[in-house]
Amino acid sequence: MAFAFPDSFRFADSHEYANADGELVRVGISAFAVDQLGDIVFVDLPDVGASLAKGTSFGSVESVKAVEDMYTPIAGEVVQRNEAVLASPEELQNDPHGEGWLLVLRPSDPSELDSLMTAEVYDAKVNAG
Repeated sequence: MAFAFPDSFRFADSHEYANADGELVRVGISAFAVDQLGDIVFVDLPDVGASLAKGTSFGSVESVKAVEDMYTPIAGEVVQRNEAVLASPEELQNDPHGEGWLLVLRPSDPSELDSLMTAEVYDAKVNAG
Protein backbone atom coordinates (compact mmCIF):
# COMPACT_ATOMS: atom_id res chain seq x y z
CA MET A 1 0.00 0.00 0.00
CA ALA A 2 1.40 3.41 -0.97
CA PHE A 3 1.08 6.29 1.45
CA ALA A 4 0.95 10.02 0.80
CA PHE A 5 2.88 12.31 3.13
CA PRO A 6 2.28 16.09 3.34
CA ASP A 7 5.16 18.02 1.71
CA SER A 8 5.49 20.38 4.68
CA PHE A 9 6.10 17.53 7.16
CA ARG A 10 9.53 16.34 8.31
CA PHE A 11 10.01 12.74 9.48
CA ALA A 12 12.21 10.86 11.96
CA ASP A 13 13.61 7.37 11.31
CA SER A 14 11.28 6.13 14.05
CA HIS A 15 8.21 7.32 12.00
CA GLU A 16 7.21 10.40 13.98
CA TYR A 17 6.53 13.60 12.07
CA ALA A 18 7.08 17.27 12.87
CA ASN A 19 5.13 20.00 11.08
CA ALA A 20 6.13 23.61 11.75
CA ASP A 21 3.18 25.97 12.22
CA GLY A 22 4.53 29.43 12.95
CA GLU A 23 6.64 29.24 16.11
CA LEU A 24 5.13 25.91 17.17
CA VAL A 25 5.57 22.38 15.84
CA ARG A 26 2.82 19.76 15.59
CA VAL A 27 4.02 16.20 16.26
CA GLY A 28 2.41 12.88 15.40
CA ILE A 29 3.14 9.48 13.89
CA SER A 30 3.02 8.76 10.19
CA ALA A 31 0.23 6.97 8.32
CA PHE A 32 2.78 4.23 7.59
CA ALA A 33 3.40 3.69 11.33
CA VAL A 34 -0.33 3.68 12.05
CA ASP A 35 -0.87 1.10 9.30
CA GLN A 36 1.89 -1.12 10.72
CA LEU A 37 0.35 -0.98 14.19
CA GLY A 38 -3.16 -2.06 13.20
CA ASP A 39 -6.13 -1.28 15.45
CA ILE A 40 -5.03 1.27 18.04
CA VAL A 41 -6.63 0.85 21.46
CA PHE A 42 -4.66 3.20 23.75
CA VAL A 43 -2.42 6.28 23.52
CA ASP A 44 -0.26 7.68 26.33
CA LEU A 45 1.01 11.28 26.04
CA PRO A 46 2.98 13.61 28.34
CA ASP A 47 1.35 16.45 30.23
CA VAL A 48 1.28 20.03 28.96
CA GLY A 49 4.39 21.78 30.27
CA ALA A 50 6.63 18.72 29.97
CA SER A 51 10.06 19.41 28.54
CA LEU A 52 11.12 16.81 25.96
CA ALA A 53 14.61 16.05 24.66
CA LYS A 54 15.08 15.07 21.02
CA GLY A 55 15.11 11.30 20.55
CA THR A 56 13.61 10.45 23.94
CA SER A 57 10.35 8.58 24.42
CA PHE A 58 7.37 10.90 24.85
CA GLY A 59 4.68 8.26 25.21
CA SER A 60 3.36 5.08 23.75
CA VAL A 61 0.73 3.79 21.40
CA GLU A 62 -0.89 0.42 22.03
CA SER A 63 -2.54 -1.64 19.35
CA VAL A 64 -3.98 -5.13 19.26
CA LYS A 65 -0.56 -6.19 17.88
CA ALA A 66 1.98 -4.36 20.08
CA VAL A 67 2.88 -1.48 22.36
CA GLU A 68 5.34 0.94 20.74
CA ASP A 69 7.19 3.89 22.24
CA MET A 70 7.07 7.18 20.35
CA TYR A 71 10.17 9.37 20.19
CA THR A 72 10.42 13.16 20.17
CA PRO A 73 11.58 14.30 16.69
CA ILE A 74 12.79 17.68 18.05
CA ALA A 75 13.37 19.02 21.56
CA GLY A 76 10.77 21.32 23.06
CA GLU A 77 8.08 22.06 25.60
CA VAL A 78 4.63 20.49 25.29
CA VAL A 79 2.14 23.35 24.87
CA GLN A 80 -0.82 21.21 23.83
CA ARG A 81 -1.74 17.54 23.57
CA ASN A 82 -4.57 16.05 21.56
CA GLU A 83 -7.16 15.13 24.18
CA ALA A 84 -9.48 13.78 21.45
CA VAL A 85 -6.93 11.08 20.58
CA LEU A 86 -6.52 10.19 24.25
CA ALA A 87 -10.29 9.80 24.58
CA SER A 88 -10.76 8.03 21.22
CA PRO A 89 -7.52 6.41 19.97
CA GLU A 90 -9.22 5.52 16.68
CA GLU A 91 -8.89 9.23 15.74
CA LEU A 92 -5.19 8.51 15.29
CA GLN A 93 -5.98 5.73 12.82
CA ASN A 94 -8.56 7.70 10.88
CA ASP A 95 -6.44 10.78 10.16
CA PRO A 96 -2.83 10.52 11.47
CA HIS A 97 -1.60 13.56 9.51
CA GLY A 98 -4.64 15.72 10.36
CA GLU A 99 -6.98 15.33 13.32
CA GLY A 100 -4.84 12.48 14.70
CA TRP A 101 -1.90 14.72 15.67
CA LEU A 102 -0.48 14.05 19.14
CA LEU A 103 1.42 17.06 20.54
CA VAL A 104 2.17 20.69 19.86
CA LEU A 105 5.69 21.69 20.94
CA ARG A 106 7.43 25.01 21.43
CA PRO A 107 10.80 23.95 19.97
CA SER A 108 13.99 24.54 21.94
CA ASP A 109 15.92 24.76 18.66
CA PRO A 110 13.78 25.08 15.50
CA SER A 111 16.82 24.25 13.35
CA GLU A 112 16.50 20.62 14.56
CA LEU A 113 13.74 20.28 11.94
CA ASP A 114 16.48 20.42 9.29
CA SER A 115 17.93 17.13 10.60
CA LEU A 116 14.70 15.25 9.83
CA MET A 117 13.79 13.60 6.51
CA THR A 118 11.72 15.49 3.98
CA ALA A 119 8.41 13.92 2.98
CA GLU A 120 9.99 12.87 -0.34
CA VAL A 121 12.91 11.05 1.35
CA TYR A 122 10.60 9.43 3.92
CA ASP A 123 8.19 8.36 1.18
CA ALA A 124 11.03 6.68 -0.71
CA LYS A 125 12.12 4.90 2.49
CA VAL A 126 8.72 3.44 3.44
CA ASN A 127 7.26 2.87 -0.03
CA ALA A 128 10.38 1.21 -1.44
CA GLY A 129 8.84 -2.23 -1.24
